[in-house]
Amino acid sequence: MLAVATIVFVYYSSWTFILPFVDESHFLHQFFPPRVWAIRIPVILLVIAFGIVGTFVSSVMIKQSEKEKKKLAAKKST
Repeated sequence: MLAVATIVFVYYSSWTFILPFVDESHFLHQFFPPRVWAIRIPVILLVIAFGIVGTFVSSVMIKQSEKEKKKLAAKKST
């Protein structure tokens, strides 16, 4: 996983920091997507990550609330 993370970091860093200073006719441009995706990809990943975390937190809160309601109902019935 460390090797994959390093490769992704080097690729993304060279794509965003080095490629804008290289002439557009240079052969390196064929290895990278358009620069607009340098912003879109992280934004999409962040939205997905926040959605997953939000879903997890809300499901835990709903389950906790149901447990508390059951406890209150058990106390009232005794």
